[in-house]
Amino acid sequence: MKINYSIEKFMAKDLITFQLDTPIETAMESFLSNKISGAPVLDESGSLIGILSEKDCMRTLFESSYYNNLGGLVKEYMSNDITTVNIYDTLSDVVDLFMKSRYRRFPVIEGEKLVGQISRRDVLRAIVQLSKEENPA
Repeated sequence: MKINYSIEKFMAKDLITFQLDTPIETAMESFLSNKISGAPVLDESGSLIGILSEKDCMRTLFESSYYNNLGGLVKEYMSNDITTVNIYDTLSDVVDLFMKSRYRRFPVIEGEKLVGQISRRDVLRAIVQLSKEENPA
């Protein structure tokens, strides 16, 4: 199977993103209504500055018991330890990165600009699609 395809063909391009001042409740509702488990966080100029995941949102429960307040803003819960991939990376590059990390998705950048996101599920979909192309029924 050819795995030197650019990830551009397989990545998600129409992304839900959040701003630093998005209420965390709004982000959680967006996760649920859009059936996603994480999203990039952009600053006011549109630069990628973090990732918010379901796991990050779960911290609100623990912090609410300490501060006696369930809520807050995305900037208080997001992770800014970001691993990105380049739009010109290949499927095999991304598979290798997924195998070596705990992450379920990577923001895709071109230069400094966020252009998409690729998830483990996107990679699985690509493998199935490429397998069918090479071995038509």
